[in-house]
Amino acid sequence: MTKPISPVTPNTWSFLRDPMITPTGFREYDARWKYPEEINLPGMTALGLGLGTQIHKRGIEPVIAVGNDYRDYSLAIKQALILGLMQAGIRVKDIGPAVSPMAYFAQFHLDVPAVAMVTASHNPNGWTGVKMGFERPLTHGPDEMAELRDIVLNGEGVARDGGSYEFVDGVKEAYLDDLVGDFKMTRKLKVVCATGNGTASAFGPELFERIGVEVVPSHNELDYTFPNYNPNPEAMEMLHDMSDSVKASGADFALGFDGDGDRCGVVDDEGEEIFADKVGVIMARDLSKIYPNATFVADVKSTGLFASDPELQKNGVKADYWKTGHSHMKRRVKEIGALAGFEKSGHYFLAEPVGRGYDCGMRVAVEICKLMDRNPDMKMSDLRKALPKTWSTPTMSPYCADTEKYDVLERLVAKLVAKAEAGEKIAGRAIKEVVTVNGARVILDNGSWGLVRASSNTPNLVVVCESSDSEEELRAIFADIDAVIRTEPLVGDYDQTI
Repeated sequence: MTKPISPVTPNTWSFLRDPMITPTGFREYDARWKYPEEINLPGMTALGLGLGTQIHKRGIEPVIAVGNDYRDYSLAIKQALILGLMQAGIRVKDIGPAVSPMAYFAQFHLDVPAVAMVTASHNPNGWTGVKMGFERPLTHGPDEMAELRDIVLNGEGVARDGGSYEFVDGVKEAYLDDLVGDFKMTRKLKVVCATGNGTASAFGPELFERIGVEVVPSHNELDYTFPNYNPNPEAMEMLHDMSDSVKASGADFALGFDGDGDRCGVVDDEGEEIFADKVGVIMARDLSKIYPNATFVADVKSTGLFASDPELQKNGVKADYWKTGHSHMKRRVKEIGALAGFEKSGHYFLAEPVGRGYDCGMRVAVEICKLMDRNPDMKMSDLRKALPKTWSTPTMSPYCADTEKYDVLERLVAKLVAKAEAGEKIAGRAIKEVVTVNGARVILDNGSWGLVRASSNTPNLVVVCESSDSEEELRAIFADIDAVIRTEPLVGDYDQTI
């Protein structure tokens, strides 16, 4: 295998012949590139050869399930990846277009060890990437990604005989059957199904109808130009649209799915967005009644309520705060035998006996409908209001180049730790501790907190704040954390702010 070339130069003789890959596309737990500016099709084939080589190197049975999301270039990219996998001697089972959790499901359904899902996830058009894994329900973490990066970029992929290709039909139907099981709603429920014209459009409406939910459609026509907005239930644009749909239709709530269907966002009957970490607390309250003394993992961007909510404490819940990122969270849930993991971005990891441990927006949607069925007298807004009141920001992302962000973050963490050690205050309050498992989560003496970390997928830092006291304190926390961030000239503008 020849070493890939960087930088990528479209419209050249070499671009149509030789692998070209921008190294920064190898992220902490998946791969993401702008296409064709940062990777070409021969580069994708080199990635497939590298992934196949990694499978052999680890002594794993050389069989893989491969799917692709609904974007106009995803099929070509998947075929280029498959070419490399087959070159490496891997038997490929192509499941066709899919949401990412359908690809994870295929590992169980087809009993194959490995998976590769071609998807840009919630990134806008122009991006592509691959989510992959060898040990179900896990996906590659930093170690596996570093190993794969070295194999690919150093040209260490090994061609072998034995590769083959098979298109496997019926996985979508089996996935929907698995989600539905024998569940049928006993109460009337009207739900806005928001898919932003993305891949989940082919799944959401049918899934809701099968469990007996009345569907209010919202951009459910497949259209890979995303004519309305980019499907991302963490973006205010999509959430506002979901809220408008709820108010216009009188729906019980809205559920919104991202570009590859592994995340779910919720807007209640009053048109209020419930941030995903708070939805996690609502689900944890419900599940901990059925499974007392359960452990729940929450990512460092999530609300402090997993540890402090009196209802969860009453049900014997143990809270574990862990690194943000679908691979980190899946691994942690499996390692400590947690019932579920909740991430502020809307990734939920429901383990046995509820789910299979991987992140599936569709599974979450079904479980939210079941939760509502178990609480027939409650509206979604009642469940939101029953939680202790906190004030929190959306996820805010100031620009910071991929090549700079980890060094910048290291300096910011050191500055925030030094602030705590010097007895300095944030928002006029003492700093109780700084959790540095993933960036810096600065926790104040009343449980309020502010977080800064590096984004794993995009050239950004990530900032989230929560106050258990007031909107005023929330703004003060953000102002003080941002003042530290602004000491770094390499940090640019926010995508959204309060």
